[in-house]
Amino acid sequence: MTTPREWEFAGARGAVTARAWTGGSPRYTALLVHGYGEHLGRYQHVADALVRHGAAVCGPDHAGHGRSAGERVLIDDVEDLVADVHAVAGAARSDHPELPVVLIGHSMGGLVAARYAQLHGAGLAALVLSGPVIGRWDVLTTLLALEKMPDVPIDPAALSRDPAVGRAYAADPLIWHGPFKRATVRALDACITRVNEHGSLGALPTLWAHGSDDGVVPIEGSRTGIEAVRGGDLTERVYPGARHEIFNETNRDEVLADVTAFIDRALA
Repeated sequence: MTTPREWEFAGARGAVTARAWTGGSPRYTALLVHGYGEHLGRYQHVADALVRHGAAVCGPDHAGHGRSAGERVLIDDVEDLVADVHAVAGAARSDHPELPVVLIGHSMGGLVAARYAQLHGAGLAALVLSGPVIGRWDVLTTLLALEKMPDVPIDPAALSRDPAVGRAYAADPLIWHGPFKRATVRALDACITRVNEHGSLGALPTLWAHGSDDGVVPIEGSRTGIEAVRGGDLTERVYPGARHEIFNETNRDEVLADVTAFIDRALA
């Protein structure tokens, strides 16, 4: 297991904690973008696999998430998260200026990554979207119609067919287990619209990976977003029976092998 290095920087809305994993002589940088309510510490096994594959891995805990400062899970504008990811990318380029950069975003992190690619795609070699919140997420429409946000946390069983994943999620004190905040719901909804309207990612090699049984971010809604942003180099992987967190699914080794194979092709 590769031990991460942590550092803190002044983000768009306060102090942000970032992590970096390195080993040997990397041949590319992998920038990880985590999902809503969680933190990058849950991606240790993903970072280990990428380091073995030849990556220098890094990424932030979003503002209001994990070890970063800010009111828990409060997002006023997703562009702030994009700016923080861009700051980490800048630090990575300072450390490894010669390396191509691969951006990997999961769930809400997929939304952040898609928007990042629209704004800064010229600096990317490839994009990986895992169960991304793009296109249409009907839960946002439902929540915005309510007078009060319901105190219904994400069901840990919806994340993976591996019960250990749900138990670890429920017991993790750095994960938010409370309700959505209205400002956050509005910000996510606005960014989804922005990404849909911005258009194609052009020639950027993109991998879209999704579980067929994803009840948190249903695949049909994300597909509309993929169609809105897809360019000329899209690879699609749908895993039968897999739930939302495909990097934590029972077939996680298959998923990570598909990701690294896609990266090899993109870098070639």
